[in-house]
Amino acid sequence: MKTTKDVRLARCLSLFGVLLALVVMLLGAWTRLVDAGLGCPDWPGCYGKLVVPDDATALAHSPHVPLDAGKAWAEMIHRYMAGMLGLLVLGLTFLAWRARRAPGYPWRTSAGLLLAIMLQGAFGAFTVTLKLWPQVVVLHLLGGLGVTLLFLWLYLNLQRIDARVDGGYRPSRPGALWLIAIGLLVLQIALGGWTSSNYAGIACQGIPTCNGQWWPAMDWQEGFNLAQTIGPNYLYGQLHAEARTAIQVAHRLGAVALGLVLLSLALRYWHQRVLRLYLTLLLGIYALQLGLGVANVLLWLPLDLALAHTAGAVLLALVMTVAFWRARRLPRPHSLPIDENAAGISNLGGVVMLISKRQQ
Repeated sequence: MKTTKDVRLARCLSLFGVLLALVVMLLGAWTRLVDAGLGCPDWPGCYGKLVVPDDATALAHSPHVPLDAGKAWAEMIHRYMAGMLGLLVLGLTFLAWRARRAPGYPWRTSAGLLLAIMLQGAFGAFTVTLKLWPQVVVLHLLGGLGVTLLFLWLYLNLQRIDARVDGGYRPSRPGALWLIAIGLLVLQIALGGWTSSNYAGIACQGIPTCNGQWWPAMDWQEGFNLAQTIGPNYLYGQLHAEARTAIQVAHRLGAVALGLVLLSLALRYWHQRVLRLYLTLLLGIYALQLGLGVANVLLWLPLDLALAHTAGAVLLALVMTVAFWRARRLPRPHSLPIDENAAGISNLGGVVMLISKRQQ
């Protein structure tokens, strides 16, 4: 009885974790979009304090970094919420240890979630101390997405245990098309983070052309130089116009590739009734994301649309995760009903082979 209660509590907390992690990600995006990523020059405090201090305290701590109270509070609220997320993960880890003997309990996912939240905290610190170095900003984004999806994966598996539903079969191997779609989605989200962290969101005016050209002048080597110098302040970016244009064009090409693969995925698995809802959602959210991307370019990246574009990307990843989980629960071919005559022939063949071996 105690184990059952622990499983149900963990299921509720993991679902709450999905929602809280989504809020934390959107707060992080908002902090970046309002240029508050360095609202506090230190970590984990703000000018040496756990709350935003007054001007005099901030001046004494960092005389070369003037205090902007609005940006500092935006950064600290994001940290407070991230701290709550960390406490939630610790609670789920404790419940996983208590329920470790429960059959099928996903303790590996709980352990992975603990490791992910620890790495995410480190990326948060490096984001500040390395002054918004784009590589770390993108890793911080992907880390937040990973934490969110691990919460969801944990919830899905705990829900299956609590309902005592396993379908009578083991998870099947996903097709290559699923892996391609997931890989392209992660790559596209990383490209979105790279676009944002290098301030290339409006490097192209107009759509589908870029600055009036189908293939404008671009510096791909500099735009995707992963060995950018550590040290400069990357607030507002350090790249020249042609490098930012290359990043923006790459993000657009990635969106086209992802759309084609999602469409192929829907056509390939539409015959599976249990997947139709998720495939429809994937295509619908992708279409919405495409529209938001176009609007962001034409309207010069307004804050509300840019934040909605980030939310759409996370939502697309969440639906993809549920769809993939459902696809893994599809019955394997051998789990389908077996024709009795075919089974008899198969068994007869096995007996004949056994007799033959014994005679030899």
